[in-house]
Amino acid sequence: MNIFTLNIVLAISWAALTGNFTLTGLVVGFAFGSAALYITRPLFPGSERYFLRAWRWIKLITLFLYELVVSSIEVVWDVLTPTQKSNPGIISMPLDAKGEMEVLLVTNLISLTPGTLSLDVTDDGKTLYIHAMFADDPDAIRKQLKQGMERWVIEAME
Repeated sequence: MNIFTLNIVLAISWAALTGNFTLTGLVVGFAFGSAALYITRPLFPGSERYFLRAWRWIKLITLFLYELVVSSIEVVWDVLTPTQKSNPGIISMPLDAKGEMEVLLVTNLISLTPGTLSLDVTDDGKTLYIHAMFADDPDAIRKQLKQGMERWVIEAME
């Protein structure tokens, strides 16, 4: 049985013991199960990878939510103020993400962020075309996306 399955079993067991079969009860059970498995990780060979991967996914979600809030504020500010600072443009970005799932996750996270939209990926999956609301400096946008979302996705998917 792998560690994730064991963690699910512990979460369901927690919910059964407390009589709280709600989403909150399962999340609490999953958290307690994770803590118990983390403490006993020397007993489970290969569990280090599970916890490293879980940490990377938590990091990806947290950093995406931060980017979401910051870009939302920037777009709202530009829309509500009398002067328009937006300079829309289309940018091509070479992709380091390998595999369909990594490319799909990168493009979806970019599209979910206000002010940016993934337009197309080349057939070979090596270039992504992005519409940016603030495209004053395309190199800075490329750098921010490559060092931000794309890197976080690649780390989480390893």
